Amino acid sequence: MDQDSDVLDILREVEALRGDVAAQAQEILRRWDGWITRDDFAPSAENFAYYLAFRRHEIRPLQRRLMAQGLSSLGRAEGRVLPTLDAVVRALQALAGNPPSGMRSDPDFFAGEERIAARTVELLGQPSLHGPVPLMVTLPSEAADNPGFLRQLAELGVEAVRINCAHDGEEDWAQMIAHVVQAGEHTGRRMKVFMDLAGPKIRTGAIRKSKGLKRVILGEQLALALPGQLGQADPDLPAIECTLPEALLATDAGHRLFVDDGKLQARVVRREPWGVLAEITAGPEGKGYKLKPEKGINFPDTEFSVPALTGDDVEALRFIAHHADGVEFSFVQEPEDVVRLQEALAGERPDDWHRLGLVLKIETARAVRNLPDLVVRAAGGQPTAIMIARGDLAVEIGFTRLAEMQEEILWLGEAAQIPVIWATQVLESYLKTGVPSRGEMTDAAMAARAECVMLNKGPYLFEAISELDRLFGRMGGHMRKKTPQLRPLQSWPLMD
Repeated sequence: MDQDSDVLDILREVEALRGDVAAQAQEILRRWDGWITRDDFAPSAENFAYYLAFRRHEIRPLQRRLMAQGLSSLGRAEGRVLPTLDAVVRALQALAGNPPSGMRSDPDFFAGEERIAARTVELLGQPSLHGPVPLMVTLPSEAADNPGFLRQLAELGVEAVRINCAHDGEEDWAQMIAHVVQAGEHTGRRMKVFMDLAGPKIRTGAIRKSKGLKRVILGEQLALALPGQLGQADPDLPAIECTLPEALLATDAGHRLFVDDGKLQARVVRREPWGVLAEITAGPEGKGYKLKPEKGINFPDTEFSVPALTGDDVEALRFIAHHADGVEFSFVQEPEDVVRLQEALAGERPDDWHRLGLVLKIETARAVRNLPDLVVRAAGGQPTAIMIARGDLAVEIGFTRLAEMQEEILWLGEAAQIPVIWATQVLESYLKTGVPSRGEMTDAAMAARAECVMLNKGPYLFEAISELDRLFGRMGGHMRKKTPQLRPLQSWPLMD
């Protein structure tokens, strides 16, 4: 095949792809009809629909053919699907000797990037000068009694703080927020306040207090009991309660369960009237795993449905709606969960609930499956971000798949033109010991592709913030989202 025929063949393929994507996107948009009340999100939802349609196609062979012509491989089209396809069509038309169709201006082509930047400012406030990536910091309980802690965060340029509603109470939360306000008066810039709903978190409860039965090791059996049924389990077995009975009632033989972010792993042997009997399949060597209350439990193989918005959450929202800048929605899984949350916010602030920020915490396989609908339901009504909650998500979908999924969530966020927050175990060793591991520094460097990075509490928090700023300052010159930035390399000067 000669060069001109090859170009014409590629052109026909790209034009057919564009036609298919446009038709399929309209089907997706019809699904979302009536969901979008914020007019400025409508073009983003349209691009999102085009992206979802675009990614239904296998285009890897086409990508290689485009690269051979010196053209865009379509590999960075997330925020501008149709503009990218149109640009490639025009380039192919020119190569084929045909007059190219209408040109698109640079501002139009990069409009998606501008929307993400504007929405990041809307949600997190104007970025400080500390580094190119905004930071969110989880507040420890002692922040309620220590105004200096918040002042130091503000002086370091932190953009937002997170209050976990699973801990402390309204009096403590009010004190933390008052210290945020004071820190803002001191620095001239107030940090945004996000409050994290506890949600229907499945946790360990009471433990049987039998001597020698508080640790479990590989191959042993564990009784996981319904609330109040601890005494009915086999007295010779280590036993602990599960706080959410719906999970135990839905699980079955062969299903896996993980405790404490996967530190203890087990498989259900059989169901019992008091709960389930499970066999330990993985855990710490030596003395084994010590059972403790208030540790998370995951049932990745078990399908059960509980409301994402609990009674405690509704009570917390009465405070959040009037004191915070945004709410983080834990264990959101269905679009109807978002509707219920927005209705609860509207009940507290009927005139301006849509000004409150909403962070969708993606923690389960069901949330991943429903992510496009969750995003449109949320962002169609109020400022929205996606949080990659890697702790629970890794346990739910598997550690191997997490690496792939965090990339896909970044792509979906860019396609929907809303911010993404990279969370869980960022610089965890550094926060605890003051010494980073090599792997976590590499992980943190990849976090620079998100619009915000969340740090948890730890004795070396302030040092970790400074280290992240230095790291992001360097990485920001090399990468913007998936796009390499080819700044001059300085490590290898030319030889004389």
